[in-house]
Amino acid sequence: MNNRVFVGRILSFLTLVLLTVLAGCGAREEAGRPNIIVIITDDHRYDFLGSVSPDFMQTPNLDRLAAEGVRFSNAFVTTSLCSPARATYLTGVYAHTHKVVVNEDMDITVATATIAQRLQSEGYETAFIGKWHQARRTTPRPGFDHWVSFQRQGHYFVNTLNVDGQWELSRKYITDELTDRAIDYLKRPKDKPFLMFLSHKAVHQPFNPAYRDTLRFTGLPIPDFDTSAGLIRDKSPWKENRRQGDGDILIQRYRQTLASVDDGLGRLLGTLEEQGILDNTAIIYVGDNGYLMGEHGGLWDKRAAFEPSIRVPMLMRYPARIKAGSVDEKMVLNLDLVPTLLELAGVPSTPDLQGRSWLGDGPGRESFLYEYFASEGDVPTILAVRTRDWKLVTYPKNPELGAELFNLVDDPQETTNQIQANAGMFSDLQAELERLKKETDFQWPDY
Repeated sequence: MNNRVFVGRILSFLTLVLLTVLAGCGAREEAGRPNIIVIITDDHRYDFLGSVSPDFMQTPNLDRLAAEGVRFSNAFVTTSLCSPARATYLTGVYAHTHKVVVNEDMDITVATATIAQRLQSEGYETAFIGKWHQARRTTPRPGFDHWVSFQRQGHYFVNTLNVDGQWELSRKYITDELTDRAIDYLKRPKDKPFLMFLSHKAVHQPFNPAYRDTLRFTGLPIPDFDTSAGLIRDKSPWKENRRQGDGDILIQRYRQTLASVDDGLGRLLGTLEEQGILDNTAIIYVGDNGYLMGEHGGLWDKRAAFEPSIRVPMLMRYPARIKAGSVDEKMVLNLDLVPTLLELAGVPSTPDLQGRSWLGDGPGRESFLYEYFASEGDVPTILAVRTRDWKLVTYPKNPELGAELFNLVDDPQETTNQIQANAGMFSDLQAELERLKKETDFQWPDY
């Protein structure tokens, strides 16, 4: 273990100890601190928003969030897989740091503080409602005063919920169930500002919409994302991720499954208005990863470093800090949620965090590291670097696959490998990838 890694882990551990001590000293309340709601969806592509693609998608409540706040047009996750991405949203560090590198088999390392632990110690009441999807146990996790979750992926129609340590059977459509639970929580009397995570199962496959939505969007055209004419190579390893079944039907059911999330957001906004706390509540909507829908010869899933996989919707409404109707083009990451929430709450950031607050007018980062650790299916381990205009994708455990260099300005669909044509850029991005690995104390996880 090198010195930087050791010091980083010590800082994380000391931060967690300090937060625990502060929690025992009583809550510190300050006037003007906002309530915070974070809504996370599963497999929601960045372009399945009415505000982005009105020709094939309708999301009036998400569009309202964008119209009354900001839409980040270049938002990404650093690992395009449910558990690692969600753990990064909670911690503000990379998967190789928090150690949740696969689905369902591990929780965040105990030395890494979550945003719930940080804000709970600062006087916030905290709640988690929905899909946890890390280690398979469903019992309440540290940092949350109120807890509602289910085992593993959960189901769309019948679930056994763990509610503050007690088991309850639910036969309600899961998106409606979680929304109802969130609304019930919002209506509870509170003498503190609150942090609530509403963590949806939707829109995870198999796409099963609520019965009321099975005829929805039948009049809208279905987009065709197949870029097989520009398939970048014949040796694609993602055999299990090829499209199976009728793609048009899958996309239609995907849209219909997302509809209940949008409807639920409308109900949440209505409840906040009724409670008189809408403008004093920072509302953040994010996806845990994107989704491929036929690109590159029929790829269907996520994990890969292609744009539809790593880009996510990211919206924020908070009138005190956000100008209505803004579109922010800087690159922002799921890493950045924790520092942003700390800034909103007036809590100093800490050196162990690897993200940065997205508030403010600065130009943002120039590049970021993408990592995926092979665990299921045929998708190989990936390390990639994305800049504003270029992307280098490497397969360090499978060197026979070579590497890919894409010019994202001239070739946004990533169909042409530029390694031979741009040897200089290839060399520059190889160096940038190594710099990012060093900056983030990258080490291969043991899993």
